[in-house]
Amino acid sequence: MSAVTKKDLVQSVSDETGLTQIDAKVVVEELLESISEVLQEGSSIEIRGFGTFYSKVRKPRPARNIRTGETVPLNERVVPLFRYSAELREKIDRAAKGGPIEPIFLEV
Repeated sequence: MSAVTKKDLVQSVSDETGLTQIDAKVVVEELLESISEVLQEGSSIEIRGFGTFYSKVRKPRPARNIRTGETVPLNERVVPLFRYSAELREKIDRAAKGGPIEPIFLEV
């Protein structure tokens, strides 16, 4: 199983919607940019049936340099996170057990 790239997403959106690949690329990039901007503002994005993108502040802590063994301080930082929904988890579990791959959202 290989990773899906942005190009793969653009192709999929283009195939499913009938948009040109150029238009589909604009849609995919705008979605990703919107998610990025919301996270940078410190807010979260909840997509029902899929999951929630959010950011969390990590406390400062000591860490160890693996090469030298030296203790180095890690500063406080904000990290992006994703919490999947129960629906998405169940669909992934069913597909992993040989079940059908089901769409997450209803067709429009």
